[in-house]
Amino acid sequence: MSATSITVYTRENCDLCAEAIETIERVAAETEASVDLDLVDVDEDPQLQEEYGETVPHVLVDGSPAFTYVVREADLRERLA
Repeated sequence: MSATSITVYTRENCDLCAEAIETIERVAAETEASVDLDLVDVDEDPQLQEEYGETVPHVLVDGSPAFTYVVREADLRERLA
């Protein structure tokens, strides 16, 4: 089975971002899911900064929008199953 691709649009000093990343890593470990986690700092790209602004963390699962601000653990478990 191939890894689930998860992209987190984030920025420095973002407590919600850190919490979202921790939730993703913990759920992946607990479910033994193979996850390819990619962290993208929106402040490093003016286009991303304009697109996402303060709307971080913004999480894509396999390229589809999945979560904004909070990663719901039960929903993530379902997506990784």
